[in-house]
Amino acid sequence: QVQLVESGGGLVQPGGSLRLSCAASGFPFSEHGIVWYRQGPGQEREWIAGITSTGSTNYAGSAKGRFTISRDNGKNTVTLQMNNLKVEDTAVYYCKAYVGRDYWGQGTQVTVSA
Repeated sequence: QVQLVESGGGLVQPGGSLRLSCAASGFPFSEHGIVWYRQGPGQEREWIAGITSTGSTNYAGSAKGRFTISRDNGKNTVTLQMNNLKVEDTAVYYCKAYVGRDYWGQGTQVTVSA
């Protein structure tokens, strides 16, 4: 079955970096786009970045210039490199794939705090 597993979250100081990974299984990974969302405390889930099956990328304004999404089809993994993190980036980060319907991972917590 389709499975998405996020990892790489943690506690980081403002200005720091984190690298999130989304490991996928159960579907032809190279044929599907993957997107990252996040949900901060008391906030709605927000789209952050996406990458198509062909590697085209797109970013929300809050992520542009600081976050980079990439994929490794050999490892069935999508990575979100996050630099210059801000306190407002604190959230649970989720990856999602559409394979007939939306599938979500369980999320990974990112906390940006001094």
